[in-house]
Amino acid sequence: MKRPEKEAVVAQLTAQFRAADAIYLTEYRGLTVPQVSDLREKLGRDTSYTVAKNTLARIAAKEAGIEGLDEILSGPTAITFVKGDFIEAAKTIRDFAKTNKALVIKGGYADGTVYDAEGATKLADLKSRPQLLAEFAGDIKATMSKAAYLFNALPTKAVRTIDALREKQEKAA
Repeated sequence: MKRPEKEAVVAQLTAQFRAADAIYLTEYRGLTVPQVSDLREKLGRDTSYTVAKNTLARIAAKEAGIEGLDEILSGPTAITFVKGDFIEAAKTIRDFAKTNKALVIKGGYADGTVYDAEGATKLADLKSRPQLLAEFAGDIKATMSKAAYLFNALPTKAVRTIDALREKQEKAA
């Protein structure tokens, strides 16, 4: 590649690094073209799976303000740029790696933190944002139901107590 071509690739990669919410690095050696196409399809529209030269990727990452990927960027590396929910992308990559042993998760970057292979794999074990929001909404609804029951129970109990006292006085009289 000639220098102007390299500069264009670095500029493109830098833009992708800046736009991504998370980045996963994998080793793709041994995967066939249909397997890579299948992975790209499973990752969805908001994710791009790109193969780039490590040197150019290192330069682009540094220009984008991402430090710490130098050790991970060695050997044949494919970069997954994720926009949006990066937990779902981590789950997709993890599941694909289980069925296709040739795909090796090397590491990742999310929320300002660089993850090694183990850390990037653990991201897939986290609950996704929609799951967490659903649990939160359920917890709030349960809390509100309890509060409504308690607010309703106090007047009901008072009414029952007054009725019991009135009946007691009627029997005594």
